[in-house]
Amino acid sequence: MSRLPPLAAVRTFEAAGRLQNFSRAAEELGLTQAAVSYQIRQLEDRLGRALFVREKGRVRLSETGQRLLPAISNAFATMGDAFAALGSDEADVLTINAATSFGGTWLSARIGSFQLQYPELAVRMAMSNDLIDFDASNVDVAIRIGRGVWPGLRADFLMRQYLAPIASPAFIEEHDIREPADLLRVQRLAPNDSWWTVWFALAGVETPPVPSRRGIELDSQLQEASAVQAGFGVAMMTPLYWQMDLASGRMVQPFDTLYVSPSSGMWFVHRDNRVGVRKIERFREWLHAEIEKDRHLLPDAIWEPLSSPQPG
Repeated sequence: MSRLPPLAAVRTFEAAGRLQNFSRAAEELGLTQAAVSYQIRQLEDRLGRALFVREKGRVRLSETGQRLLPAISNAFATMGDAFAALGSDEADVLTINAATSFGGTWLSARIGSFQLQYPELAVRMAMSNDLIDFDASNVDVAIRIGRGVWPGLRADFLMRQYLAPIASPAFIEEHDIREPADLLRVQRLAPNDSWWTVWFALAGVETPPVPSRRGIELDSQLQEASAVQAGFGVAMMTPLYWQMDLASGRMVQPFDTLYVSPSSGMWFVHRDNRVGVRKIERFREWLHAEIEKDRHLLPDAIWEPLSSPQPG
């Protein structure tokens, strides 16, 4: 790169050589004719060769200029195509980052309907529980779990985080689980998690002692569902994510009691300077409409917005 002349001078040469006229090049580039002449002269001084032959108020490319111009013009054309393609990708591709449990269940089962509704948009979706850095990635939108306050981002509330014990029907039958207290004597996934303590209290069970061992801890409800269906225990999971499995009987929610988080919810997030971008607005509208379809399945408390203030 150190051998390359200044890009501004190269761009000026390309325009002047293509047009064979300094005045027209100046008009195209938004410069004065004197500025064009100066840039060309600087480039010639750096190369030690004349790029134009100046005669009777006119200019024409020298032999060196004729050799150089096609390569320079092709290089600028290639750069133009690259930026145009990038702009096309930006407009036509929606890149989503979703929390693993939500993205791998509820969203994955429905995202096809968004694609059918907007066939001109390609959709890329990745799943991670880490907070995505919008400035260091090409992600357009994210589904995050938290309080909803992230500097520089707009966060739309979707629902509160909520959980309930879920197990396989065989596990429930094998261990004769009839009331909430029965869960104290069986294998629970992540038994030390505070969610269990809160749920037992809500279910009217005296606060249980802290388990003597940590048991099985998994990274997402996708993994917990596999363990539950294999009969390895009961897990605190989000029933909404597992509607089809619960309806089919592959898994069961033995008790109606729900733990609804007072401080953590699910949010639709994007940079606050991208409000109004078409693909983002279409996905926002679609996501809210899809979630609204499930409103009747759950108590109103799950849909009550968190009270934490949004940044101005």
